Amino acid sequence: MAIGDEDPFLQFQTDLLSLLNNTRPLFSSYIRIRSSASSAKSPELLEARQELESALQTLSNDLSDLVESVRAVERDPYRYGLEVDEVQRRRALVEEVGGELESMREEIQRTVQGSQAKGKQKESLPHPSEFAEEVNEDDEYAAFEQERQMEMMHEQDEALDGVFKTVGNLRQQADDMGRELEEQGELLKDVDSVADRVGGKLQSGIKKVGWVIKKNEDTASSCCIGVLIFVLILIVILLLTT
Repeated sequence: MAIGDEDPFLQFQTDLLSLLNNTRPLFSSYIRIRSSASSAKSPELLEARQELESALQTLSNDLSDLVESVRAVERDPYRYGLEVDEVQRRRALVEEVGGELESMREEIQRTVQGSQAKGKQKESLPHPSEFAEEVNEDDEYAAFEQERQMEMMHEQDEALDGVFKTVGNLRQQADDMGRELEEQGELLKDVDSVADRVGGKLQSGIKKVGWVIKKNEDTASSCCIGVLIFVLILIVILLLTT
């Protein structure tokens, strides 16, 4: 199979990298908005986070498809017209993208560490009832946000576990393939060595038979020649079976 013409991996790879390049600005924008947000429930922050989470979910789905593709070709790369180096490059690609995806997801789980000063400090203290109302509202949102984050972390952990388990299986299969290729190389060397020895002995025997034939062309010596040929064939068979 021609890699450039028929292999769908290259098209999926292009789409994945394009999506990753589009996600990076969203991630940077989210970090910037979070650092300047005065509240964890800032509409701008919530919108940026929702947009980033959607992009990361799409990226995760596409990455899972590529991981499955790499796992399939690693079982028998030559069947798909691929070299071992190309398979290793593909495995490294999915591992790199998976690592960056995991870093973004870890970062998005971090809550706003602190809010910035909400304008200039007022000279007079707020009314106690207003303060209590604000505290209750923040507590309710914090509880809701914590519950939502726990659910998302559980879902994302399950997805990441599947991806990295698959990547680990790919790495193990690549190691097994390398060991098998080394063992087969050693076996081929042994077979070549035995074939060279047997071929040399066979050529030497044929030369001797030819010499005997030239020296004994009469009918009486034909029997001797036949016996010699039979003995030579028997010796070759014994050598091949040992």
